[in-house]
Amino acid sequence: MKRQTAIFCILTALFTLFSSVPFLVPHTGPLMLIAFVPLLCMERMASLSGRRHFWFWHYACFVLWNACTTFWVCNATVGGGIFAVLANALQMSLVFGLFRWAKRRMKGVLPYIFLAAAWIAWEKYYLTVAQISWPWLILGNAFAGTIGLAQWYDTLGSLGGSLWVWASNLAVFGLMTALSDGAFARWRGKARAAALISSILVFFGPMVLSAVKWHTYRESREPLDVVLVQPNFDPYHKFVSMTQEQQTALMAGQIESALSEHQGQDPVLVLTPETSTNDVVVGAVQDGMTYNRFLSLTRARPWTNILFGASSHEYIFGEARPSPTAWKLRDGVWIESHNSALIVDSTGRYDLFHKSKLVIGTEMLPYPKVLGPVNDWLGHPSATSTGQKEIDVLHFRPYRGGEMLSDVPVGCAVCYESVYGEYCTGYVRKGARMIAVITNDAWWGNTPGYRQHLNYSRLRAIETRRDIARSANTGISAIIDQRGRILEKTDWWVPATLSGTVHLNEAITPFVAYGDIVGRLCVFIFLLLLLSAFLPSRSG
Repeated sequence: MKRQTAIFCILTALFTLFSSVPFLVPHTGPLMLIAFVPLLCMERMASLSGRRHFWFWHYACFVLWNACTTFWVCNATVGGGIFAVLANALQMSLVFGLFRWAKRRMKGVLPYIFLAAAWIAWEKYYLTVAQISWPWLILGNAFAGTIGLAQWYDTLGSLGGSLWVWASNLAVFGLMTALSDGAFARWRGKARAAALISSILVFFGPMVLSAVKWHTYRESREPLDVVLVQPNFDPYHKFVSMTQEQQTALMAGQIESALSEHQGQDPVLVLTPETSTNDVVVGAVQDGMTYNRFLSLTRARPWTNILFGASSHEYIFGEARPSPTAWKLRDGVWIESHNSALIVDSTGRYDLFHKSKLVIGTEMLPYPKVLGPVNDWLGHPSATSTGQKEIDVLHFRPYRGGEMLSDVPVGCAVCYESVYGEYCTGYVRKGARMIAVITNDAWWGNTPGYRQHLNYSRLRAIETRRDIARSANTGISAIIDQRGRILEKTDWWVPATLSGTVHLNEAITPFVAYGDIVGRLCVFIFLLLLLSAFLPSRSG
């Protein structure tokens, strides 16, 4: 037993290493294709030896993986970071425990198919249905830093990457098992050849497909100039060291300086980060100080539009509470808060969009009808915002030679929204020809968090084949092309502006057109196999 425990410790360390490095080190995505092999080997040893209480080992694996890759959440909130690690690992462990239960009800390879389908179905649930959602470690995200292998995400998306991870791990594990128990030697030559060829195709096939797509994809070349503003405000002292008026003046100065170097009068889209201002009132946007300061900039340069982030507020009058997220200001007056994006042109026209995918705890209270009364009783310890129910686009209104040109629809993902692949396809289905990402990653400090978040935008660029302009408060601001390449970027934690060009695109990828086929298929297979597991066996 001691020898087996020592082996388990080694296998746990290997799993942690192989699963964590792809999320931390660029160009190491292929390690994820063998990351689950140590865990599967450990589980097989436990099953053959009749070891009890194996749950501790797979839960420990998932806790270590989550801790090594997302420890930085503790920089923003220690309690929230610990909860995210333990709760996410627990859900992973429950999926793996369900697989172990299925092994007692199914024979052959079916339990392993069940495991892959159950895991991806859980990821699908995280991305679409769950109110407590933390999809940072979706397995397909492991290739965010290895985009040369992820070009086929334009067809199957990030859950296609998760399927590749499971298929490769199970193929390698299957061959190892067949070799170790002598089954491979007993197979006929054609069976051995089929097993080897199919494993090679599963492992290397997507790599070859990605290389073909990389070299054959032709990007749209319709240019649009952009200016990305990175003011570098410390969010922990944002409203202590500077007033909103001072912050707006600083950003306006950055914009003026960048535009003074802009040659000619070609249309320019300026982006500022998430929550750049807190003086926007829904229904009275044109009274805001920041709106009017930016409007004056566009009037001096009519070919310019400014897209900026705002903590906006909406006043609702009435005795009854309008929604579970509304706060009572005084009798008959309620406030709803939003994390918003606005775009304004020289005529004063503006579009307003409210962030829908809200961060648990800091922006959104899950299950507000249940937890809302508790939140009220505790005195609002958690901020609550209201998201927009339907996705929408903002409209860049280009101006050249004294006349307005056709509007350019822009999808604007506000911070956390850029992690949700299928959600972001909604911008394209609404007509977006480029995607903007405005964010504030400063809460996490100089940790892997902001680099991971930047890389996830690269996957969104591939899935939608849209250029992405990313404005981040403290960095990294970047321009990303339709292959997911970072063409230009700023440094971390410095004030900066970045001027460059994105290319507009109207083409629709299969992933945008048909959605997450892999996720839906895996949900169906999982439910089918789960049902079959409950049916009585006919053997005996």
